[in-house]
Amino acid sequence: MSTGHGRRRKKHEEHEEHENHERWLVSAFDMMTLLFVLFVVLFAMSKVDEQKFAALAKGMASAFGGPITVQPGATPEGSVLDGLPGAIDIASAIPPDPSVQQAQIDKAAAAAAAQRAENIAAEAKQAYDDLAAAREKIEAALEDAGYTGAARFEINERGLVVHIVADQVLFDAEAAVLRPEGREILAAVAPTLTGLPNDLGVEGHANHLPVTRGGPWPSNWELSATRATTVVRYLAGQGVPEKRLSAVGYSSTRPLVPESDPTALTVNRRVDVVVLSNASAEANALLPGLDAAHQGGNP
Repeated sequence: MSTGHGRRRKKHEEHEEHENHERWLVSAFDMMTLLFVLFVVLFAMSKVDEQKFAALAKGMASAFGGPITVQPGATPEGSVLDGLPGAIDIASAIPPDPSVQQAQIDKAAAAAAAQRAENIAAEAKQAYDDLAAAREKIEAALEDAGYTGAARFEINERGLVVHIVADQVLFDAEAAVLRPEGREILAAVAPTLTGLPNDLGVEGHANHLPVTRGGPWPSNWELSATRATTVVRYLAGQGVPEKRLSAVGYSSTRPLVPESDPTALTVNRRVDVVVLSNASAEANALLPGLDAAHQGGNP
């Protein structure tokens, strides 16, 4: 009896290996990866390096002698700059040449100095015109009162100085009581002084002769100071605001003419009423020159 053990099993049939028809996908993915990397590189290259672009602009500006301005969309790179507001002045981001910067500073400083000098000159001219107008009013008032020539006028760096001779006009010798003529002179000029906005300084002066020994005055200091305060009190009584008045005595320290001058005894014994200028110190420094030019222009 034969059994199945005696049968030889049939060998499996060996088939030909099947060909992989999806192999092309691998190459496609590789190609897509390469293309992606390529596009990334191209995109990175299209981005403008601002620092390098600024360096390039600086070099071009030096070569062509002017700033370089980039407008969005004006160049192939404009799409990169479209997001920036307005025009971009590349030169403004570049540190300026120190020599050019200093030249610009010097030019601006010179222009500012010229403008300041022009302003000071205009201020001095206005101050001089105001003081000259006050001088004309005081001269006219003295003339109307019959005291033409009783005062001498000067415009200097302080303002308008009215020199009123004291000897036998305002005061008697070694006296500090106003003479009738003195009161009339001060009454004539008081309205003009009251109408001015300027502060007023009253200065007493004496000649070089000493006071009488044993007399009422220890020295010319006391005499000159008392005469100044006497004039201040009288002007205040005529309506000149006291807060605008001040008095000082200078004895014989500020003569108008030297002792050798024949008129020294009478001219140097005086009381000065100073209409103080309201202008700046720089403008006041120009007043003497303006007055000299004005006096020189008169016949």
